[in-house]
Amino acid sequence: MGKETLKFKENLLYMQGIITSVTDGGVEIDLKGRLGSMSLPMRMLITDYDLRPGLTIGFMMSHPEVESDGIDETYRKTRAKEENV
Repeated sequence: MGKETLKFKENLLYMQGIITSVTDGGVEIDLKGRLGSMSLPMRMLITDYDLRPGLTIGFMMSHPEVESDGIDETYRKTRAKEENV
């Protein structure tokens, strides 16, 4: 599967969130509009500012779409190994 199979293409929405936590590896963001939260690694952030809780984040995002009803085999095998350790 790939992006060519998605039904909704080029439907980007501007979204905002508030940084709630900053670590050496990334940030935790609460999304505005009661949409939940997400964690991002530092390498994904573009900023000219020192990061700290309370700063507003803006980004473009589309609607997530389930690509198929099949389970990804690589994911399944990795999870099975982790559970057996």
